[in-house]
Amino acid sequence: MENINSILLVVQVLLSISLIALILLQHGKGADAGAAFGSGASATVFGARGSGNFLSRATTMVAILFFVVCLSLAYISANRVSPEGVAGSVTAQEVDDMPVPESGAMQEGDIPPAGFAGEGAQESDLPPAQ
Repeated sequence: MENINSILLVVQVLLSISLIALILLQHGKGADAGAAFGSGASATVFGARGSGNFLSRATTMVAILFFVVCLSLAYISANRVSPEGVAGSVTAQEVDDMPVPESGAMQEGDIPPAGFAGEGAQESDLPPAQ
């Protein structure tokens, strides 16, 4: 499932770039006014009107593919099964079997609680309480 998501994401990026390029290549309606005043904008690669059908149909097809891939990505992400995580993988039986240290017993490496006056410590060694 993760591979399909990655593939669709790459296709989505490629479709969006091609859609932007196709839209920018198209001959706008306002360019005809520029051609009337002697501008050479009407003499394009495809001719004055020849690019309209090809580019508009290509843009339509790429836009349809873009929306289909968008909806597919949304469907996949909405129905993704999320992993349980570390806390969800521990069962209640495993928790019951874990050793619990005695309340007064400190093991090596344990951090003593605040105000602890244990072995070798005297009450005068602690900072005054505020």
